Amino acid sequence: MKIGLDIASLAYKRLVDQIILIAGDTDFVPAAKVARREGIDFILDPMHNMIDTSLNEHIDGLRSTSPKGGCSNIEDFIKRTNR
Repeated sequence: MKIGLDIASLAYKRLVDQIILIAGDTDFVPAAKVARREGIDFILDPMHNMIDTSLNEHIDGLRSTSPKGGCSNIEDFIKRTNR
């Protein structure tokens, strides 16, 4: 919730031209709507995960910059880093 409030505050005060959100859940739909309504370029990075169409409707761009094949849980992370 706090991130959504921060996004809305940045948008209403016109402190940024673009917001890049690294997430993918629909909790951010209201924040994305506010930002776009205020003229902010809203880019979403879901880290190669699928996003709901309701969120896709309220973003200006979709970009995943994280490497594919990332770790889905802590056990995978430990296995990959302890080679």
